Amino acid sequence: MRKELLVPEGEMTAAKAAAKRVKEEISHLGLSYHIESYGCQMNDHDSEKLAGMLEEMGCVKAADKADADVILFNTCCVREHAEKRVYGNIGALKKRKDEKPGLLIGVCGCMMQQKEAGDRLFRRFPFVDMVFGTNELHRFPNIFESALHHDRVIQVREMDGEIAEGLPVLRSGTFSTNVTIAYGCNNFCSYCIVPYVRGRERSRDSAAIVEEVRSVAAAGFKEVTLLGQNVNSYSGDDGATDFPTLLRMVHDGVPEIQRIRFMTSHPKDLSPALMDAIAELPRVCKHIHLPVQSGSNRILKLMNRRYTREKYMEEVEELKRRVPGIELTTDMIVGFPGETEADFEDTLDLIRRVGYSAAFTFMYSPRKGTMAATMPEQVPDEVKHDRLQRLNALQAEILKEGNLKYIGTEGEVLVEGCDRRAEPMAYGKLSNFKMVYFPGGEELIGSMCRVRITANQNNSLIGELIK
Repeated sequence: MRKELLVPEGEMTAAKAAAKRVKEEISHLGLSYHIESYGCQMNDHDSEKLAGMLEEMGCVKAADKADADVILFNTCCVREHAEKRVYGNIGALKKRKDEKPGLLIGVCGCMMQQKEAGDRLFRRFPFVDMVFGTNELHRFPNIFESALHHDRVIQVREMDGEIAEGLPVLRSGTFSTNVTIAYGCNNFCSYCIVPYVRGRERSRDSAAIVEEVRSVAAAGFKEVTLLGQNVNSYSGDDGATDFPTLLRMVHDGVPEIQRIRFMTSHPKDLSPALMDAIAELPRVCKHIHLPVQSGSNRILKLMNRRYTREKYMEEVEELKRRVPGIELTTDMIVGFPGETEADFEDTLDLIRRVGYSAAFTFMYSPRKGTMAATMPEQVPDEVKHDRLQRLNALQAEILKEGNLKYIGTEGEVLVEGCDRRAEPMAYGKLSNFKMVYFPGGEELIGSMCRVRITANQNNSLIGELIK
């Protein structure tokens, strides 16, 4: 990896030294922590790193938020709703802080990387001890040490960020986990704040990624999801390794991992080589999350997505041709500035043509600092709500129809949990992301089970265990 992409060695050394000092200071106290994570899987994985650093400093996970001595909010700024929840949850802690002055409260993540937002929160909530942005994750032990000594800290650096290898990670799952392969984004979609808070794209070296996947396999994990804001533009080893090549390296280099997933894929960078990798590598899941956002060429151009609906449909058809049985999921935004009823009808038409197995749908939410926030013809909320309901109703109908083809088929399910509301039903996903419920208990969690599909209900399938 290029040296300029790595966090300076001095910063990593200082952080490790701070972690050691903190552990010596608080090891006898038994401090407990609670982390609330908002937003995407990237944020969830960052929270696992924060948990790893807290454990390294001698803290333990709290059984309940109410019992915690340290509370961290790892924030998201992609949707306005997430920001409002954060403010509400922080405000609710004032009484707790008055009753327990030693309680340490920290707010970090994407929302805080917007320096104005971080400064505003720091002033508004004087009982918050730590505020830090996405570029400061590796410096958390230094920040925590200062807060421990009653110094309020706000640390937000406006930079593209560097890659910190070797941070401790406390993984929350037992059989499925995430490995980040790249950070940041270069796409600058007109509605999206991510490039401003996560920085420009930078890719980890392939050897470091393969080694991390090898380590999680050794820890007993059976499924790994390779994460990036846009995995399709991964360019590791100084540009010598692209994403299809990385997939093959992980697949062939770590045979102990039974399933390999990845997200998210930008349609403009989807290559035939990636399609071939999905088709040819048996442990790479036959599913791709391919956000389209809109079915209208006019809106796609305003969004700066850099593809047309025709190009997107060509990719979908080629995927289905090269990878039999593949399922697609997507993201959709309704009510983007200037969206007309005709534009929205184009979106509904595209959904009918593709036949997604799931669609994560959102009403457009203006984000300060993005181009779309200043665009004319902002769509009224009542129109957004109406369109979202219609879109979701259509997607539910398409999903139900699409599930019928699975009745009578067989497949492997990685069991994720057990629903005990009535008869115990184990549940988990097929390789192509289809959720299946079948009679079974908690002893099956984490195992691969062969099932026969017998029926469908709502957005999932019903099956029976083939022993």
